[in-house]
Amino acid sequence: MKPISVNIIRDKVCTMVQDINFNYPKDIRFLLDEATHNERNPLGKTTLKLLQENADIAAKEHIPVCQDTGMVIVFLKIGQNVQLIDGSLNEAINEGVRQGYEQGYLRKSIVDDPLYERINTKDNTPCIIYSEIVDGEQVEIEIGTKGFGSENMSMLQMLKPAQGEQGVIDTVLNAIKQAGPNACPPMVVGVGIGGSFDYAAVLAKKATLRDATMANPNPKYAQLEKTLLTEANKLNIGPQGFKGDTTVLAINIEYFPTHIAGLPVAVNISCHITRHAKEVIQ
Repeated sequence: MKPISVNIIRDKVCTMVQDINFNYPKDIRFLLDEATHNERNPLGKTTLKLLQENADIAAKEHIPVCQDTGMVIVFLKIGQNVQLIDGSLNEAINEGVRQGYEQGYLRKSIVDDPLYERINTKDNTPCIIYSEIVDGEQVEIEIGTKGFGSENMSMLQMLKPAQGEQGVIDTVLNAIKQAGPNACPPMVVGVGIGGSFDYAAVLAKKATLRDATMANPNPKYAQLEKTLLTEANKLNIGPQGFKGDTTVLAINIEYFPTHIAGLPVAVNISCHITRHAKEVIQ
């Protein structure tokens, strides 16, 4: 067994939540720069240049790119030959979030009761943790910090199998239309297809964390991503809703086997930052 201290995971999480709030992920920045170069609408191009400037200032001054520093979502892949030592894994991850938001002077946005008292926990915890046991002797940590301006625009539809590809296309485009300027476009859109009601949403969330410059390895789904991106950018919502060629930077699809009677489709809308990072502890 490979011993790995949860304190190492804590410290990684602490660093990661700060870094992704101060710095654009490389894939998203690449797509933003590319979109700025290609945008034909004058107001859209000006808006994208302002987003670039904002990103540069945040990185230089070590301040958040956006005031909404997000709810933290953590995906763990834990090798089955790993022995986690020195305490509770969940407590360590939440402590990493707590320390990161304190050290980085990041806005704390989590309330303890979603419906009634809604009292701020004052440290941005608890975060959401998904864990998976895999082969090997390492721990992979993938983190996103999701603001709710875009999260609130997400949706899930339980389609009938007969609705097929066109049903998926209509569902995704409808979600993007409804999101409009509220999601701080240009958006990154994660699409989860298959699984069950709950797992389709998890797939969509995972899709937003995938490198946005990489197509789905399945050629059919890669083509669907390309089709959706083309159609989404014909909607003329544009950067921050000011119209233009750039409504969406990327559309990532993740899929999973499903029941013979179902076709779940979840659409997770993310903003122009789409903060994410991945670290591997060996």
